[in-house]
Amino acid sequence: MSKPFSALGISAPILKALSELNIVEPTEIQQKTIPLLLAETHDVVGLAKTGTGKTAAFGLPLLQLINTELPIVQAIILVPTRELGQQIFRNLEDFGKHIPNISIASTCGGIPIKPQIERLTQPTHIVVATPGRLIDLIQRKAIDLKQTEYLVLDEADEMVSILKESLDEIVAELPKKHRTLLFSATLPGTIKQLIQNYLDKNVVQVSANMETVGNQGIDHEYIVVDPIEKLDVLMHFLNSKEGERGIIFCKTKAAVNKLAKNLAINRFSSGALHGSLSQGIRDRIMEQFREGHINILVATDLAARGIDVKEISYVVNYHLPDTYENYVHRSGRTARAGAKGLSLTVLQEEETIEIPEFEKELGIKFTKFQKPSVVSLEENNTLLWAKQIFKTKPNQEISADLKTKVKTVFHHLTKDELIEKLLANYVLQNKIDIVEKPVKKFKK
Repeated sequence: MSKPFSALGISAPILKALSELNIVEPTEIQQKTIPLLLAETHDVVGLAKTGTGKTAAFGLPLLQLINTELPIVQAIILVPTRELGQQIFRNLEDFGKHIPNISIASTCGGIPIKPQIERLTQPTHIVVATPGRLIDLIQRKAIDLKQTEYLVLDEADEMVSILKESLDEIVAELPKKHRTLLFSATLPGTIKQLIQNYLDKNVVQVSANMETVGNQGIDHEYIVVDPIEKLDVLMHFLNSKEGERGIIFCKTKAAVNKLAKNLAINRFSSGALHGSLSQGIRDRIMEQFREGHINILVATDLAARGIDVKEISYVVNYHLPDTYENYVHRSGRTARAGAKGLSLTVLQEEETIEIPEFEKELGIKFTKFQKPSVVSLEENNTLLWAKQIFKTKPNQEISADLKTKVKTVFHHLTKDELIEKLLANYVLQNKIDIVEKPVKKFKK
């Protein structure tokens, strides 16, 4: 049985916030990291996957170690994307809401810098930043790191190329005696080199199990499709999940745009998220998703980092991820906060040989998702066609005279007769084989 947060040395104000957030039991990485950060002075490397509670693992002790009487930047948290930065910023605000006078700022790229410069003129204790924006602030002399004691590199494996270029400039601004905390999902050679170059030789490494806490509630399934039917199968699945929220992952920005366009054509409540979109658009789409105004997010791997929405019931891997770690990051978007979730991977026949490797590497078990029949797919496409008609707004530019003429053609038909004729025409135009199905099945 794991220790409670109080046994890890967490102070009363933070314990109160955790209780209000219904965060009761520390995860493995939290149990290993929190006492170490509070009691020791070593640099720390933490290996942990998405969903293991890394933000609390470094965030809770940092909040406790801050001296709020000193109006200086005492901790810098570097992140690969603004979305992740915003998530960490919100989490720290929640964790520290009962700590008097604690001040946290988010200074990530992609948005105007002037308000951030203005914010930093006020007393600030913790700054969450993307590397590029932090260097910009340093060059403008808008931030003073001369007394900063803690440098956190979160998701280091996702920003290793950026860090190689920018870390020298950032570290040069820090006092010689500072503490570096590096968190990563993996430990490739490039990260090992970073550790060797920038962390103390007495660095302490801690790691959590490969299987994340979030993944315990996830059903991992896969479905085998022919390329020509892939989109139809996805549409069938999404129709079965109407009203639920989910994320569809694609490998490339072009694939995200193409799929998002198809979803829009079929009147699904959806939005696209990838790195080439402006930060304003990304923020607006994320806010719409978080608030429940759109139900489906189509995203690339990096753009989806930092999405922490509790009610995501499913994740679809429309393309198989390149790495095991990306699969963990993707599937970790669902089954948050103890909920159940589904991670569905869409495969072509030749890709099924990958499944045993994913199972072995990640310690999970996949089950096969039953592909719908051809008739079921055709019926679903017909329903999507009907929804397109239903959700199409009237065209006010069509002349009243033409509308009258068209109404005259149909005026003698009942509603049921009109629906039957529309359906018959759709079947004829698309040459599909559902005529043996009762037409009533499609009536409302």
